[in-house]
Amino acid sequence: MMTTALGVPCQPALITDASRAAEDKTNSYDDGLSAFMSVRRRLFGIAYRMLGSAAEAEDIVQDVWVRWQTADRSVVRDAAAFLVTTATRLAINVVQSARSRRETNVGPWLPEPVDRSADPGLGTEQGEALELGVLVLLEKLSPTERAAYILREAFDYTYRDIANVLRLEQANARQVVTRARQHVTNGRRMPASSTKQRRLLDSFIAAAQHGDVAGLEGLLASEVVSTAASAVAA
Repeated sequence: MMTTALGVPCQPALITDASRAAEDKTNSYDDGLSAFMSVRRRLFGIAYRMLGSAAEAEDIVQDVWVRWQTADRSVVRDAAAFLVTTATRLAINVVQSARSRRETNVGPWLPEPVDRSADPGLGTEQGEALELGVLVLLEKLSPTERAAYILREAFDYTYRDIANVLRLEQANARQVVTRARQHVTNGRRMPASSTKQRRLLDSFIAAAQHGDVAGLEGLLASEVVSTAASAVAA
């Protein structure tokens, strides 16, 4: 039997087993953290595209981390799949909860800006979400509905201001916004050109990030006028 420097007998096997147990415990924690961090940006992107809110997406990511810590990771075969599935389900729960309370949420159609300085990679997530949102608005809404919806939901215009921009009665502006919300959720899709998508996307970003709301107003109003003129000519 071996002895320590103080002459106390010890058993090498027991020391080795204890060391391995401690090492396994440490590795288990490290593996959990590294697996989570490797897909953290992806988790945020999933929640962000579904909810359209950076704050809510971050809450989802934190909830996923808590669940990952309490899960039995030894039985998880694919950590990334587990984390992604968890994030998706949590985001779905948030969406369903909002619908059950009949809350109006821009959702994935017009996501709020995120702080790119904190993580430049999030700019990519926002860009992808905005492209999807603009495409949906082009495919599901008429020019008048699209203009009213964007001005109301993204820039918090009053119904009076919307009416002034689109040359409508205030009551009509309110009805257009209500109809647009319904069509965003349930309306059928119509083909939309990539040129229109890019033009609206660029104008929306310029308004959101640089304050060029007048440019966005002009684009939206011109689309309404152009459509009306085409209808008269037909």
